[in-house]
Amino acid sequence: MRVLVIEDDQEVARQVATILRQALYVVDVARDGLEGQFLGDTEPYDAVVLDLGLPRRDGLSVLQYWRQS
Repeated sequence: MRVLVIEDDQEVARQVATILRQALYVVDVARDGLEGQFLGDTEPYDAVVLDLGLPRRDGLSVLQYWRQS
């Protein structure tokens, strides 16, 4: 299973990614909303862990964009 973690806090992103990898998930990490939206549009993910308070584009806007697409 492939998971995208979109989180701007490096420590939180590291902890979440580490736990998911220990559970044998393949994990990609994006540090802002634009990067996360791009990865979500161009790569196949089974799940996304999405922070709402992100730089460049907030998580709620990213989610609304994906739902409308």
